[in-house]
Formats: sequence, C-alpha cells, structure tokens
Amino acid sequence: MDIQEATKQISLLREKLNKYNYEYHVLDQPSISDAAYDELMQELVKLEEQFPELITSDSPSQRVGGSPLDEFEKVEHTIPMLSLGNAFNEQDLKDFDRRVREGVDVSEVAYVCELKIDGLAISLRYVDGFFSRGATRGDGKTGEDITQNLRTIKSIPLKIKEESAIEVRGEAFMPMKSFSALNEIREQNGEDLFANPRNAAAGSLRQLDPKIAAARNLDIFIYSVGEWEAGEITSHSERLAYLRELGFKVNPETKKCQNIDEVIAYVNYWQEHRPDLRYEIDGIVIKVDEIEMQEQLGFTAKSPRWAIAYKFPAEEATTKLKDIELSVGRTGVVTPTAILDPVKVAGTTVQRASLHNEDLIREKDIRIGDTVIIKKAGDIIPEVVRVLVDQRTGDEQPFTMPTQCPECGSELVRLEEEVALRCINPNCPAQLREGLIHFVSRNAMNIDGLGEKVIKQLFDEKLIFTIADLYKLNKEELLKLERMGEKSVQNLLQSIDNSKENSLERLLFGLGIRYVGSKAAQTLSEHFLTIEKLMMATEEELISIQDIGEKVADSIVRYFDKPQVKELIQELKELGLNLEYKGLRQEEISTDSPFSGKTVVLTGKLELFSRSEAKQKIEELGGKVTGSVSKTTDILIAGADAGSKYDKAQKLGIEIWNEEQLEEALSQ
Repeated sequence: MDIQEATKQISLLREKLNKYNYEYHVLDQPSISDAAYDELMQELVKLEEQFPELITSDSPSQRVGGSPLDEFEKVEHTIPMLSLGNAFNEQDLKDFDRRVREGVDVSEVAYVCELKIDGLAISLRYVDGFFSRGATRGDGKTGEDITQNLRTIKSIPLKIKEESAIEVRGEAFMPMKSFSALNEIREQNGEDLFANPRNAAAGSLRQLDPKIAAARNLDIFIYSVGEWEAGEITSHSERLAYLRELGFKVNPETKKCQNIDEVIAYVNYWQEHRPDLRYEIDGIVIKVDEIEMQEQLGFTAKSPRWAIAYKFPAEEATTKLKDIELSVGRTGVVTPTAILDPVKVAGTTVQRASLHNEDLIREKDIRIGDTVIIKKAGDIIPEVVRVLVDQRTGDEQPFTMPTQCPECGSELVRLEEEVALRCINPNCPAQLREGLIHFVSRNAMNIDGLGEKVIKQLFDEKLIFTIADLYKLNKEELLKLERMGEKSVQNLLQSIDNSKENSLERLLFGLGIRYVGSKAAQTLSEHFLTIEKLMMATEEELISIQDIGEKVADSIVRYFDKPQVKELIQELKELGLNLEYKGLRQEEISTDSPFSGKTVVLTGKLELFSRSEAKQKIEELGGKVTGSVSKTTDILIAGADAGSKYDKAQKLGIEIWNEEQLEEALSQ
C-alpha cells in the first residue's frame, strides 16, 4: 500500500470510528458491536504504525494515553472559574429569584436547570477546531494542565466543526458502573478502596501516567463556556444547543424553566429520582437563561449573581460516639472532634465529625458513649446533629474542655466576644505547623509537592519551624527522608524556588494575619504595592481603604508591630522572595483614552487580536467590555461576519468601529 492509498484509508477509518464513538459515548445509541469497533481501531493502529507520518492529534488512536509526566504545569484561567452561591430550601430559591428580578427589573425570569454532577470541574480549549488544552478548575484562577488525561475521555471530541477559538467548561465524573468495577479490582489487588465516585474521578485525572486515567472509563458533561469567539448567541439554552451540535456531551436532563415555580418543581422531581441516575449528583444548578440579563446582574467577588446551586438535604446516619479529641489550629483555636464508630454517609465512610466548640457540646448535651445522629453538611463536612437520649445506658461520660493547650501546655483563654478557647502561645508547635500548611496552600503561595503530610514530616524532623525555613531546605537533608527520591526532591525545591516570584497578595494571605483573607490581601497589596509600605501604615490609613474595617486594621497593625514578624519579613527579603504587588492598580487604568468610561461590545471574527487580548487592552484603557448590545453601549467593534449585534447597534444609533479603528485607538 502506498502513502496515497494509506492516507485515504486512514481518513475513512477515522471518520467511521469518530461517528461510532459519538453514537456510543455521547448519544448512548451504538450502531455497531464493541468487537466490530475494536476491529476497526486495530486496523487504524496498524496503518498508523506503518505510516507514522500520517498520525495526527485528533486520531481516535491517540486517546490511549501518552508517556507519563513528571508533573502538571500550571494554567492561568483568562476568565476565572468561579464557584456558585448555595440554596438549601425553597425559600432560598425564591429569594434568589426575587434578587434576580429586582436586578433586571422584570416581573418574571426564565432559568435553565442542570443536574449538579458530583465530579471535577474542568476547562477544555479548542483552537482551529482542535482540542488543544484541558485544565482543572484549581482555585478558580489557576488550575493544572491535564490535557493528556482528558484526551482519554471518549465523550470529549478531539476535533469540532468550529474554527474560532473557544473554551468550554464541564464536569468530569466517574459513572457508578465504572466506580464499582474499579473498586472491585482494587479490592482484589489488596489496595485501598475509593470512598466515592467524585474522589475516584479526581484521583484518576490527577494521575501523571495518562494510561491509568484511560483505564478508568471516565465521562463528562459540558455545561458552560469561558472564552468565546464563536458568534452571537443570546441565551444559555441556545449556547448549550450549539455545543450539542458541535459534538459535546450536554446533559439530556437539562431543562429550561419559564419561572421559579417550574424550577422548584424540577428540583423536587430530581430530589426524589436522584437514585435512578447512573451517576451521582449532589444538587441542581439554576442559571438565568438570557445572557444579557446575566451581564446586567454581574458577579460578586466569589460567584455570579445570575446562578445558584441548590444543595440536596444532607444524608443522616446513626452511630456511637467513642471519644472526643482536641486539635489546635493555626490561630490557636482549640477544636473538639468526635471519634465515631465507622458509618457510611452519602457514599463515604465517616469516623470523625466536627463538634465546633465547648458551647455546642454543652447545648446538645453530647457525652462520650452516646448514640448520635450525624450528617454531612453540604455532603462534605460530617457533624453531630443530635443525641438519642432515650438510648443512654447510664455509662456515658460528660466531656469537659481542658484549661491547658493539648499541644504545648499553655493556659487556654477565651477572648472577648469569642466562643472558642484559644492557645495564645506564639511558639505553640501546632500553630506553627498549621501556619506552614496554610502558607503553602493553593490560595496562598501554592507550592506544589508541599501538602499537609510533607509539611508535618518536615516539621517532625525539625527541618522547618518558620516560613523562612522552607526556603532554606536543601537537597541532601531532604533525600534522607522517607518517600523522598531524587526526582521528587528536585521538583519540590523547584516549586519552592518558583514561589519566590509570587505577587505580594499571595504572600500576604499566606502569612495568616488574623481577619486578612484573600480578598483583603488583594486590596491591601493593590493599595500599598510593597510590604514595607504596608508595615508602616497606621490604623487610620488602613481604615480609610474601602473594605478594610477597624477589626482588620487593628489586626494588621498588631501583627506587623511584633519584632519576630519584622525579622521574618527581612529574612524573606534576603532569601529572595518578591515583596511587591505585580498586578495593575485601579489608578493605572487609563482615564485619558477613547475608551475611558465607555461600554464596549466586541462582535464578529477579529483578525488582529484575540477576543481576550482586545478585552484586556480596552479595560487597561479604562473601558468596560460587555457581551451584548443595549442602550448603554457606547462603541461596537465589529470584525468579519458580524451578526445580530451589528444590526441591533445600527438600530440604536451606536458608534460602530472596524478592527483597524480599534488598532489605531490602541496604538494612540
């Protein structure tokens, strides 16, 4: 067979295999047997082995998984993957609907309801029609590149009929059948079983060897988009329909509801029929359908105002409370935890549950030896709901909180207006250890390879006590530790070194200053630009900053007034850590430009810029970029094949620019 004939035969085989794959994995309507499909696949693989120059990234043969990776690369999400606010009952849904209607000033709003799949949120990017990159959600701003693992999911198309650059988002999950089969194999091999399909899916997609992910039979549902250059679509339901046309797997149970009463009926139906599904769900996602309304409603710092997640009521179980343990957190708070007889709740085996504080134990009259009802709050955190007093035998023992820290023996105190008991010894080992765990965490310095277990190991071996010690670790001492090989040590030290370049807000959050969360850290960094200026700030200066109240200001001043903190910051500086803010300040956004204070809409295909590039440049010049044309739009920038937005802008008399005018304005 010559190369010309091979090219023709390979093209025909790929076309057939893609068709059969789509029928089986997306439509659930196979038209040939598994054996016939495998026979065609083997024929394709043999031809590609014979003519390797004809292998392409979108070939069905390329799903089996490539070579193992050393580590996952970081991916910055151009448009953040935000989390959703929660609703737990019918009244919460009605309150959400009221806020939406008031926000867009209409009497009734149409919503799209989707089953909330219990899996792993992921992002898929397509360029020129080809699947180019897949990433995890991560912290919403930064995820991990898991492209090789996602390519093994057969319901993800490797090529689509849309040449514009687009990013779609969805939930990767493990069907119950795959989960049962996987645990059966692990049990036969004497391996630990996965607690639930969500953990199994997440664990599979974070394997460095993609062949492991390929063997796990994962699936996906696509539910939204990120960056979008694929033309004009005015509603979420239309966008889902178009994604279906492109070959993406969209949940068939998704439904458009005309009002909140229909939404509530949908929620009630699936709360009852949840066990009938072949995959796990933990709630319903409700989204405003009209995209223009979504843009009017906008976002809070953490979530969109136009969407909410209804969480199903937590499953409860009965068990015996055997003991109460105490732990000390990074702020010194001593937290009691119930030790339970193992019991299965919402798909996982629970042996520990939160008791929060001494007042709650007293209020619920919880005693060691009690039979208790536990539940998972939001299907995640187990907690003791109540005691079954009528099952007491008289042998149960009341619990009294200690007066001394269980870690360092210092006297515990209860600060004014606080319920919790607190250890105020700054050298308490537990606080130092937990502070280090917080410092390396995803939302703080995000240091790969320094998880909780590794930090505890380093702490126990007396290799680290302070944040600065992390940056003094060396290869020789790390190689002496258990489960620390040459490659893992090299990767760990590289991750630590890379973290030195983080912008100030990450370091500030990582320091663990009381009341300073990630949002306050961002605000403070943007305002002061350097940590030195922040350290010199007075309480009055801090209070004058929007969103920084008296409690936060007082905590910051007290923190930086400590001699040991000043020494730490100086040491971090000498170790080469960046102590400056790297982002744009609000005042750096231009006010003297054609876009200053203007609302801009982009439409059609742009040749000189990508949508995201154009949007960023316009916003840096003081403009606001939205997705739909309205009376408040000042400028429409129209690329090739501009559609309905162009027509609407003409009718409203809105100024219309071509891409050359945009380029000229940006160059000025």
